[in-house]
Amino acid sequence: MKFSFVKSSLVTLVTLLATNQFAMAQERVVALVDDHMIMESQVKRHMNRHSNHQKALEATIDDYLIQKAVKDSGVHIEYQQVNQVIENIIAQNGITYGQLLDALDYQGISFTDYAQKISDQMLMDQVRQVTIGKSVKVDPKDVQALAKQMLEKAKTKGSLKNATAKQYRISHILIKANPILNDAQAKQKLMDLKAQINAGSITFEKAAEENSLDYISAADGGDLGWNFPDVYDPRFAKRIKSSKLGVISAPFQSKFGWHILKVTDTRQKDTTKEVYLQKAYRQLFEKQAREYSKDWVKALRKNARIEYISDK
Repeated sequence: MKFSFVKSSLVTLVTLLATNQFAMAQERVVALVDDHMIMESQVKRHMNRHSNHQKALEATIDDYLIQKAVKDSGVHIEYQQVNQVIENIIAQNGITYGQLLDALDYQGISFTDYAQKISDQMLMDQVRQVTIGKSVKVDPKDVQALAKQMLEKAKTKGSLKNATAKQYRISHILIKANPILNDAQAKQKLMDLKAQINAGSITFEKAAEENSLDYISAADGGDLGWNFPDVYDPRFAKRIKSSKLGVISAPFQSKFGWHILKVTDTRQKDTTKEVYLQKAYRQLFEKQAREYSKDWVKALRKNARIEYISDK
């Protein structure tokens, strides 16, 4: 069977796994990275990808720093994610699972090692993105300035399209479970309040003032004012969108506790400015992220203590 068509498609991952044919070097420490020992044998394993010993040593140090960042991050990759990547590779190359195994065997690579290398690469990519995301700091003033510039440019070109979105005015009552009131009891209390409100024995506003543990809105009869659903907890937002105007919802739970809510009004609001603010933020964020991406390993090195040990 010929494997050239498979080899070319898998070259990136396969190259990383290829077995080096160097004779085992006498073990010795060639560098210390935050007191971690870098061994000569580790450097030798990089020699097939680098032109000289020093470059191989630097690559070994970079690998260690990346692996340490991965470990420290606590990020992990699920087996299903790795399996999906492998299935995608098989589909993209138009081969069968058996042909993939044959190609790996031809290269002297076990499937376990292959899957592990994919997992390691996915981990590094994810940690890199998380690290970069934490490092990027976008100045709100820059966002405002760029958004204004983009908006004016769209107006000048005649390409401006106004955007609108639905806003909701919401009232709610919040009950939280505690050591003497469990979830079932909190839910039942809201069911009782809903029944009393619907029966006309108490108003929603009065019930909120007397019972809601969201003290800020309780002072306004449970009124949360006008907002877009997405500013709330996802389960709260979902219930807003599914509620009928003026109808009290069934009790439901969010990360804050148990609620009943009522949509008191809706309106369409021009969100063109907000759309351009989002576009500007995304553009500035991505620009910084690209810059941090280039310097990620440099930043890891800068924060590490590296000592080179001569064999002389």
